[in-house]
Amino acid sequence: MLKCAMDFDWDAMVPNMVYVWTGLTQALGLKYYAIPGVDIPPDTPFQYLEPPEEKAFMKPDEYDMLIDDPTAFLYNVWLPRVSTEIAGGDASSYRGKLALVKGAIAMNEYFNAFNTQVERMRREAGVVSAIAGILKAPLDIIADKLRGYIGLVKDLHRQPEKVLEACEALAPHLTKVALMTADPAKTVPIGFWMHRSYVPFISMKHFEKIFWPTLRPIIEELWSHGHQVLFYAEGDWTPHLETFAELPEGSIIFHVDRTDILEAHKKLGRKFCLSGGLPNYLLSFGTPDDVRRYCKKIIDTVASDGGYIMDASAIIQSDAKVENIKAMTDFTRRYGKYEDDPPRVSAESNPPTHMQKSKVKPGVCIPWSVKRKEIPRITGDENILEEIWEEIESYGYIFIWQILLSF
Repeated sequence: MLKCAMDFDWDAMVPNMVYVWTGLTQALGLKYYAIPGVDIPPDTPFQYLEPPEEKAFMKPDEYDMLIDDPTAFLYNVWLPRVSTEIAGGDASSYRGKLALVKGAIAMNEYFNAFNTQVERMRREAGVVSAIAGILKAPLDIIADKLRGYIGLVKDLHRQPEKVLEACEALAPHLTKVALMTADPAKTVPIGFWMHRSYVPFISMKHFEKIFWPTLRPIIEELWSHGHQVLFYAEGDWTPHLETFAELPEGSIIFHVDRTDILEAHKKLGRKFCLSGGLPNYLLSFGTPDDVRRYCKKIIDTVASDGGYIMDASAIIQSDAKVENIKAMTDFTRRYGKYEDDPPRVSAESNPPTHMQKSKVKPGVCIPWSVKRKEIPRITGDENILEEIWEEIESYGYIFIWQILLSF
């Protein structure tokens, strides 16, 4: 990682583009991972495994449980189903207890090591992290880790009101996790991974009635706290560009994968920074001249008036040719120069779009208000007790939500 940062001297990069560590996935026995060297060939990236519809990690009649208390649902229902070590919901078994302890420690070790690498990258290579924090859309969470894509699509037609309620229940928690994991200095955008909630995976009706009304308040709330969000828009989001243009100026960076980059520039370019758009197949199978020609096309048509970050369309894969990555880097550095720095945009103070309040306070599993009733008498400073209780509670809270979002 450090050698890569030093050799290419990019402005920013991510130490580990996808948050995964075999030690953590094996500690919990996560069923949705195919581990290199175990389930798949050792020289291939890990794979997510989506179970068949009948084995989905959440059943179609369980929406009310999720809506009532998402965190409790994740611990009581979801975790036992995704874990081979806590199978059947028996976290009190010997292996179940070990799994929770090992999983929590492994996660702590992972993020400590990750943060150390971010600091080393900055200090030794002069390259900062491109993102900080984690965010996914409520509807994508249901498709990715709860109902599965097939299950979600059926639910959108059979019980759309329950899907909407679930998204509204998830939104405050996803916002809280994004804020808890974001860059405290507010100089690095929050990474927002966008998967399948676009046409044709879902209808425009479901996008407009469910996906967007439960995502927009999250983005605006984060922006009100001074945090920009990187829309890592995997796939083709061209039909939805005008909708994204409704967000406050400067609040997002829109990353182009298969979206029409010219349309993205036309509809978003004067309001938001764009990134990406260089096809991964060119980096893997093209020549340096192919890469240079495509980079020139992007710079001439999209980046000429500023507000563009050169990047591949998707995560650069292990089969990308080093000479092609070097061609992208060197050509952009030489050809893609601006005479003046673009103006810096400050966070707007307009109030965010209304977000449904959570039934349970985000950031903790068991709120102090519940714990307080279990303590007959307090003679000391109750405020200190509450502060300590909720700080420790936040560890259990972030653990399960990070498993859902990042691993």
